[in-house]
Amino acid sequence: MLTDRQLLILKIIVDDFIRSGQPVGSRTLSKKEQITFSSATIRNEMADLEEFGFIEKTHISSGRVPSQKGYRYYVDHLLPPFRLTQKDIQTIRSIFNEQIYELEKLIQKSAQILSDLTNYTTVVLGPSVKEHKLKTIQIIPLNAETAVAIIVTDTGYVEKHVVTLPPSIPTSDVEKMVNILNDRLTGVPLEDLTDKIQTEVAHVLREHIQSYDHMLRMISTPLDLNAPAQMFLSGKMNMLRQPEFNDIDKLRALFNVIEQEKEFYRLLRKHKQQGVQVKIGTENDVEGMENCSLITATYSVGGEKLGTIAVLGPTRMEYSRVISLLNLVATDLSNVLTMWYQKD
Repeated sequence: MLTDRQLLILKIIVDDFIRSGQPVGSRTLSKKEQITFSSATIRNEMADLEEFGFIEKTHISSGRVPSQKGYRYYVDHLLPPFRLTQKDIQTIRSIFNEQIYELEKLIQKSAQILSDLTNYTTVVLGPSVKEHKLKTIQIIPLNAETAVAIIVTDTGYVEKHVVTLPPSIPTSDVEKMVNILNDRLTGVPLEDLTDKIQTEVAHVLREHIQSYDHMLRMISTPLDLNAPAQMFLSGKMNMLRQPEFNDIDKLRALFNVIEQEKEFYRLLRKHKQQGVQVKIGTENDVEGMENCSLITATYSVGGEKLGTIAVLGPTRMEYSRVISLLNLVATDLSNVLTMWYQKD
């Protein structure tokens, strides 16, 4: 259990190091107006904090810097509330005031604004395609033998496939099939389409369309969408501005993680809890991220999680400001998407 003096010193060390990037010594602490005790007391308390594992020495200074344990305690117990400026709020709200009606574009814009405001790297994980709902199907004949099937989901996601038409099928049958599919399948989650076709649509097609079995096989491939959730990244080069990554080996290790999309995808998919989550250093359980923190928040539709927004930065991150920005983006994005879905 830390004393009030130790808590004060730890908070000032973390705040000062986040702001300046420079190790904090007892002389610097003695000049702080919040500290009214002697230099000897400061040194003794710092020695205890170091022994407890909350701060540590560096090779280049006699000052101390927060350890991973120190950052963890700071985030969990000492994090001051942060009031966003009106300019920050207006910048974020400007995204959602634009007439953007495609989920992909809205997510990309959100990632870009967030990376610009934080000067860190932003990653947004979109919903898995299988979680989308069908909005419309079109089958457009290209010639007597082939057509293009166009699948549009409720989020604006579009998938196109070239399909082979049954021999000598009338154009009117293609139109009938499209009408039946749209009538029976609009609003159905993509992962349920195959079952829905077998249980409810097949017998209707059998009654109205020649070569219905061929037509069913033709449409089954375009409707079997197994694409993983899309991942959008913005501000990758921002990490070059962080002094922690002046070390080329640390920078290379981090960029390897970012470039390996599967690893990053796996990392973000693990963050399923609602609200903001903070993972610091080795808590991320990914080699190359020992000097990084990852702050994530989920966005949702009517309380149902749809995707994840994350900010990646050094462990010396402006936690309070980033959490406030992330909360605002996630909340506003959720509100906009909920209006979209409820309107449909």
